[in-house]
Amino acid sequence: MKKLLLAIAFIFTACFTLSAQKIYIVAAGVSDYPGTVNDLGLPANDARSIYSLYRKYANAEGVILLNNKATRNNIITKANNVFQKAGQNDIVIFFFSGHGNRGRFYAYDDELLYDDLRKVFSACKANNKIIYADACYSGDMAQGGSHGRNEDFKNIMLFFSSRANETSFENSSNMKNGFFTACLLKAIKGAADKNHDRKITAKELFNSVSPGVASLSQNQQHPVMWGNFDDNMPVFVWRKK
Repeated sequence: MKKLLLAIAFIFTACFTLSAQKIYIVAAGVSDYPGTVNDLGLPANDARSIYSLYRKYANAEGVILLNNKATRNNIITKANNVFQKAGQNDIVIFFFSGHGNRGRFYAYDDELLYDDLRKVFSACKANNKIIYADACYSGDMAQGGSHGRNEDFKNIMLFFSSRANETSFENSSNMKNGFFTACLLKAIKGAADKNHDRKITAKELFNSVSPGVASLSQNQQHPVMWGNFDDNMPVFVWRKK
């Protein structure tokens, strides 16, 4: 009986530990920029898709900001508010889809600099931090440029859609998401889980997404993963609600 009670206690503790881990996500997508010249087809839907997928996690909460709601100030404010709730064992995620350039993303109204994100993440207690970006030239920081240094992003996995000198493709005629986001969704939904443990790690994610994007773009776009993090860092753990 004592052994049985101990076993039950262990199972209860394990379940409690798993359920205690939370995911906090802020997803921003800008398709409709001021005017019409800079409009894109799929970023708003990219943000919806990623946000919806992560919200399927049993213990997730967050905010989605689309088009004119995705201003620089709004993104920073909402990210600070959401991410400050995270504890050390939680996962925090920022996703952006829209225009990009070296060292910056373009929110609806202004530039969103990598330094803005660094400040947000440095104030967060979580050990598992993720930035996804589906934006042109987003791999600039991975080249060690002036906009980002390795020590600035401790415990942060940065996964960007293209190298510093590459554009990021979208094909709105027959796809619901940009090339990078489409492959990211497919990987998280299970394609990356080669060992079938229902846990997607950073390494598994890269190994799945990178060749997928290269294939779709006919080898013209190559995702970049960079940062100071463990290869086995979890990016998603599939559990039933």
